Amino acid sequence: MNREQKVAKVEELTEKLKASSALLVADYRGLTVAEARKLRNEMREAGADFEVVKNSLVERAADAAAVEDLKQYLDGPTAIAFCHEEAAAPAKVLTRFARELKPLEIKGGILDGNSIDMETVKFLASLPPRDVLLGQLAGAMQGPIRGLATVCAGPIRGLVTTLSRIQEQKEAA
Repeated sequence: MNREQKVAKVEELTEKLKASSALLVADYRGLTVAEARKLRNEMREAGADFEVVKNSLVERAADAAAVEDLKQYLDGPTAIAFCHEEAAAPAKVLTRFARELKPLEIKGGILDGNSIDMETVKFLASLPPRDVLLGQLAGAMQGPIRGLATVCAGPIRGLVTTLSRIQEQKEAA
């Protein structure tokens, strides 16, 4: 790789670092080409680009993108998942591959500008998708409101029931 190619790659990595919502870092040492291709394809489907990177180039890109915490994971062979949207789906794919393929080791990552360790990546992988979490939140917020509406409607419902029974009694008499 000549100097111009390295400069171009650093610029590309800088843009990816700035555009990513999360970064997941792994040691890919020991993966076969077929396993790496399968992992890349599944990561792409989950909304992330999985790329093997040269540590020295990523260090320069991390400096340029102000992602200093990333440098702590740049030891040994490094692959980074650049997450485009949410990080849960790519974390699930990476965690599943790390469990199935013993050579793949999760190092950690960056989420919302903060460093996360391997355990946090695994916790992130255990979360349901964003849409499901939003649905659960809406349901949790709707419950107390529904209860309040039911309690407030109770006296009115009782009054209507009483008035209808009085009307029925007058019609019967």
